[in-house]
Amino acid sequence: MASRRAAPAPTNATPAFFTTPPRRQLVDPNESALSRFIREQITAPEKLSGNISIVTGVSVFAAGIFVARTWGDMLVPA
Repeated sequence: MASRRAAPAPTNATPAFFTTPPRRQLVDPNESALSRFIREQITAPEKLSGNISIVTGVSVFAAGIFVARTWGDMLVPA
């Protein structure tokens, strides 16, 4: 039984995927430092996964404090 082989790759092969060109930054000379920080660090799509992790951690922490203050007396034996 003969084994199959893939066709040899051409010498001038290009990748099978398209890369997205870098996004152009709109630079506003009158932009404040706070609005630049929000644009570059908070609403940037490449930082979304880290921002979601931070919000999740803060939410779990706040929920733990709420639960301990609301039902904490049930945790202590009387």
